[in-house]
Amino acid sequence: MSDGKGGKPAFLNDQLSKRTTIFGLRLWVVVGICVGAAIVILLFLLSLCFTSRRNKSKTLTTHNNKNPTFIPTVSREIQEIRVDPPRADPDPEPAHVEVKKGDQNDGGGPEVSHLGWGHWYTLRELEEATNEFADENVIGEGGYGIVYKGVLEEDHKVAVKNLLNNRGQAEREFKVEVEAIGRVRHKNLVRLLGYCAEGTHRMLVYEYVNNGNLEQWLHGDVGPCSPLTWEIRMNIILGTAKGYVAPEYASTGMLNERSDVYSFGILVMEIITGRHPVDYGRPTGEVNLVDWLKTMVSNRESEGVLDPKLPDKPSTRALKRALLVALRCVDPNAQKRPKMGHIVHMLEADDFPFRDDRRGGVKEQHGKSSRDGAMPMEKRLSEPGDSSGYESSVQTDRTMLRKGEGDDEQ
Repeated sequence: MSDGKGGKPAFLNDQLSKRTTIFGLRLWVVVGICVGAAIVILLFLLSLCFTSRRNKSKTLTTHNNKNPTFIPTVSREIQEIRVDPPRADPDPEPAHVEVKKGDQNDGGGPEVSHLGWGHWYTLRELEEATNEFADENVIGEGGYGIVYKGVLEEDHKVAVKNLLNNRGQAEREFKVEVEAIGRVRHKNLVRLLGYCAEGTHRMLVYEYVNNGNLEQWLHGDVGPCSPLTWEIRMNIILGTAKGYVAPEYASTGMLNERSDVYSFGILVMEIITGRHPVDYGRPTGEVNLVDWLKTMVSNRESEGVLDPKLPDKPSTRALKRALLVALRCVDPNAQKRPKMGHIVHMLEADDFPFRDDRRGGVKEQHGKSSRDGAMPMEKRLSEPGDSSGYESSVQTDRTMLRKGEGDDEQ
């Protein structure tokens, strides 16, 4: 019985006590050495991994202390200028970017970039042009950066946008504007003259437009009567819509066109009403421009949304057209928002959004018109494949506007 109970341990001890061919060591010694070696190797690998992660963390922390956001790799087509001007403070740590190095300009002046257009400027040039980015030269500020007025050599006035590195968004905008917008020549777009990519700095240099911006004309101190008539406002809306359509911009893949359409709708509402998108100085129901405008239209008070500073009121048809465009653009369902091409047609079409069927003798049956087989305007503005949702949304807002204003069209 004792052999049955203790047979296995005794057999195991006998096997482990046997000598092996490895230097005559007993088996248990060899097993112990192997296990110990495995543990040592594992600890070494873990230590190596930990050290590597810690060094990487230190590198990112050091870089972020000087630049709040790690800058992703810029395009290899964009040149980064690295100069060593005499400065009181030490040069910043070079940005962690991979760019194509270009020849330096010993004269310090702007050079033609390798993109085939415009110039690339040094940081010192733009600092001198803007008086070290002085506050008195600020002409605009947004989520992506601050715009300064600057004067280059030969009294050449420019607008310098100093991009803020907010979660890498500045670098993305920099790439889009330099690579795409720089080549575009459009009467509705401010011309991009060049750029600065030096160290952690990303700046865009535009031509300077000295007649202010839309924000100032809409919300600035323009007196009791705004110089922006309804006709001027509609021209601004149409011109902006055409500017949004630029294929060179949309084809980069860096933009969300549906989001752009929503933003355009907010702009249209601002131009119509003269109000800010969000104004906490107004009563609770009027804080949000979109909600307030929808409420006014549904309550049959469409004319009440007009900017009180308008020198003249638009016709009912013109107002309906503008409101319908705005409502379509801010549809909560992004897929139901029209394309910018559709919006341009809406703004230019004389018979949009409504047709007077009684006067024109036009009857629509099953999506067709009895006059020359012409399609309804809403159908012509929709795209194959996604027309149903868009057309139904147009009909919904059209019904809302009809209820709000009746069928009288001037």
